[in-house]
Amino acid sequence: MRGSLIRALTGALGLITAAAGQLATAGPVAADSVVVGGRPARITDAPWVVALSSRDRFGGTRAGQFCGGVVVAPTKVLTAAHCLGREVLGGEPWEVRDFVAIAGRAALSGHEGQEVRISDAWVNPDYDPTTNSGDLAVLTLVSALPQSYVIGVARSGDAAYASGTEADVYGWGDTTGNGAYASALRTARVQVLPDSACERAYPGGFGVRYQRGTMLCAGDPRGGKDACQGDSGGPLVAKGLLVGLVSWGSGCGQAENPGVYTRVSAVLPEHF
Repeated sequence: MRGSLIRALTGALGLITAAAGQLATAGPVAADSVVVGGRPARITDAPWVVALSSRDRFGGTRAGQFCGGVVVAPTKVLTAAHCLGREVLGGEPWEVRDFVAIAGRAALSGHEGQEVRISDAWVNPDYDPTTNSGDLAVLTLVSALPQSYVIGVARSGDAAYASGTEADVYGWGDTTGNGAYASALRTARVQVLPDSACERAYPGGFGVRYQRGTMLCAGDPRGGKDACQGDSGGPLVAKGLLVGLVSWGSGCGQAENPGVYTRVSAVLPEHF
């Protein structure tokens, strides 16, 4: 999730931490809420967006949603690697008995669509939880979703990655940056920004350094539109293709602190 300083890992984790009366001191704070400055989204317009859920771990109020994901093959869902950390799930992914991907459902309280159990999880072996570089994981579903749910992935050099390209980010996270989590899917229109924008915002020092090889910079140059806590692992889509996954950032919707996304083309293995 994205919190103050550098967006915290996930909204759900933040709720757990708060309930325990503790302070989260994570490194790169992952965006785990969406969508600041956004609008309601219809699942029929974005059937490839899924909510990752465990009611046993996160409660039933929001159907156990704690991160987002995106369908890239009928049985494969991409998400952020940090969403699968032990500090988030309380154990390994295969130890979470009710770990599911909720597909075809915009309102978390609804009953449409389907909840598909996760049978396997692959975490990028090059993922560095200290820097959030390589923040990507692949989930395998026990049963296939319709081919119509699948979105294509932009490859390296695709025009979708060009600076200034309009892009849409999706999620069920924080809509204000102050813990107001969405109960239904939302989206915000941002744009791909030059790497230099995030290199200025995140040069290292006391914070985390932006790494252009594995990360993608996106936001609204004027501020006000962004992913936020609870949106981690959700998709950033440009020209109809997946270009990024919500990963981390500082604050939510701040013009001087763009969102940082996993650069999918650089991290996803070709065999996926």
